[in-house]
Amino acid sequence: MNNGEVRPARIEAVREDVPRPLWSVMIPSYNSIPSYLRQTLDSVLAQDPGPEQMQIEVVDDCSNEDDLEALVRECGNGRVSFYRKPVHEGMAAMFNSCIQRSRGQLVHILHSDDYILPGFYQRLTGIAAQHQNKALIATRSFLIDRESAIIGVTERLPALEAGGHAVENFFYRTPIQTPGVVVRRAFYEHHGGFTDVPCLLDCEMWTRAISLAGGVVTAEVLACYRMFEANHSAHSARTTTLLEGVTILNRLLADRHPGFDRKQGLQRVLSQALIRAESYAEANDAPAAAANLAFWRAYAPMRFRIRRAAGKLARGIFR
Repeated sequence: MNNGEVRPARIEAVREDVPRPLWSVMIPSYNSIPSYLRQTLDSVLAQDPGPEQMQIEVVDDCSNEDDLEALVRECGNGRVSFYRKPVHEGMAAMFNSCIQRSRGQLVHILHSDDYILPGFYQRLTGIAAQHQNKALIATRSFLIDRESAIIGVTERLPALEAGGHAVENFFYRTPIQTPGVVVRRAFYEHHGGFTDVPCLLDCEMWTRAISLAGGVVTAEVLACYRMFEANHSAHSARTTTLLEGVTILNRLLADRHPGFDRKQGLQRVLSQALIRAESYAEANDAPAAAANLAFWRAYAPMRFRIRRAAGKLARGIFR
């Protein structure tokens, strides 16, 4: 993939004769863990203001495990619609299908293994009303493990708490997580949907939305983002897909924002590659360690190689 191939998907406007609720809660799924999907749905339905105000739909990417439609019928009791895509297309196409099928003014894409906390929709409805010219509205998120125990929390972004266009905090990390983020459908219609940046299509979208149309990120923590070894992010880290995504995103950010430091971006991705290579080696995961080390060798300039060799010599480690 190169920069020329990274283009936002076109999003069609909602037809004028279609009812427009305030909210569209779109839940993408693919071979979802049933208990997690149930928790996701329960968290939304507990705050449901009714069908006139909120569309709730599970959009399945042609799963081949479990009967998710039956689970949605049981949990939703007729309130939650279910759409199964005819073919499996991957995350970017999945997210864009969610947007295209949405009818609401505010679109919330909520992963089927994440959930929201009480007050989420009420609070963001208020923020959206106060900041009608901002495209992105978000809260902070707890980071949780497979048992839903809290293991961390996303950072505060003071530069965006009162609204603004500051994207510098997104240059070298992803400070907000998808379950806490809402984007106006009008932005998607005007500026396109998600791009196919591996693993970091969310960060690309958040920076684009904030830069072009502004964003607000409240200091409150009202969403939960699940992290565990079997999810997509963990698999991508083993195969270096995540690192490839960081490399592509670095090029996009450098092209769009003069303040982006290419050297710092490169150092970030190479440091991640080495850290992961060493971590996987300690865990006796030789294929993952080799993949991450090979990525580092493919992208590291000579000064990085010399620095690493000198460090190994100083520690008396030879490979």
